[in-house]
Amino acid sequence: MKKKVCITLGTRPEAIKLAPVIKCFQQAKDFDTKVILTGQHREMVEQVMNLFDLSATADLDIMQPKQSLSDITCRSLQGLEKIFQEIKPQLVVTQGDTTTAFSAALAAFYQQIPVAHVEAGLRTDNIYDPFPEEANRRLISQISQLHFAPTTLAVENLHKSGVTGEIHHTGNTVIDALLSVAAKNPPCEIKGLDWQKYRVLLVTVHRRENWGEPLKNIITGLRLILAKFPDTAILLPLHRNPIVREPLQKELGNHDRVFLTEPLDYQELVGAIKRSFLLLTDSGGLQEEAPSLGKPVLVLRETTERPEAVTAGTAKLIGTKSYQILSSASNLLASQDNYNQMAEAINPFGDGKASSRIVEISGNYLSF
Repeated sequence: MKKKVCITLGTRPEAIKLAPVIKCFQQAKDFDTKVILTGQHREMVEQVMNLFDLSATADLDIMQPKQSLSDITCRSLQGLEKIFQEIKPQLVVTQGDTTTAFSAALAAFYQQIPVAHVEAGLRTDNIYDPFPEEANRRLISQISQLHFAPTTLAVENLHKSGVTGEIHHTGNTVIDALLSVAAKNPPCEIKGLDWQKYRVLLVTVHRRENWGEPLKNIITGLRLILAKFPDTAILLPLHRNPIVREPLQKELGNHDRVFLTEPLDYQELVGAIKRSFLLLTDSGGLQEEAPSLGKPVLVLRETTERPEAVTAGTAKLIGTKSYQILSSASNLLASQDNYNQMAEAINPFGDGKASSRIVEISGNYLSF
């Protein structure tokens, strides 16, 4: 009899990182794999599902304007409870640190279904930074039976946390997804942007801790870079949240070397990373992805749950102060040696085989 597995996701980063896992489970003949969407992100998840030729078993469609964390948690929890009762999975697979991931783990725990946590063990040791992700990932760890850690440091963090269950070092599935897409050399055509004319800085900003004053400082820092280096341009895909989107549009929308776009689909994003000079971002995933394509990452945050990138030299934590953003970018834009040192550092996040390891370990766990 096939082993029943439910894989849950709600946001685009989850979809990207779980897509190769889903494909591997579906290709394994001894699994009956169900994919459940919460709808925390709607259109962005659909793009990824289409790219990887995936379809969902069920969609809770919880997305609402200005939804709060409590809204997402409650609607996900109630919807997943019903689905788990109907499907009766033997294992629920959840990824990362989103509110969807936490809700899925909790819904499974309430029904005593084992939880497998992909990308387990990331820590900043500041419960409010990033918020709510640090708390989410810690809580998921406490109720998981399988912990799939992307790095040796993540393994250490899990041991220090005193978690129960099996801890496995698998690598990060985002590298699996990235390499499969990058191999196709995807295009990224942005109206008016000449990739040959400028050194393009790919910028993304969306985290809650950067709303308000930090975002103003980031914008000022970007303007200073453009003023100092006239051969640079900025590609900035806008998050859909108006709290982030509107200040960026107001302050940067009229600059002739700033290209504001709607969110790029994953193929376009990979194409943009390949063609960009460097990245400035508060994204967790991009800290893992960009180094695989030889691109330095300047992290617009005070803390990171991926210190391996900083230790390896592929990323640098620079905060959100305008002068620090200018100084750190200038260090790479003005020195080829400094740039090469980051661009050529070894990415610590995996070899592209994490998904197959996860499926094999899950099969062994369910066989006992």
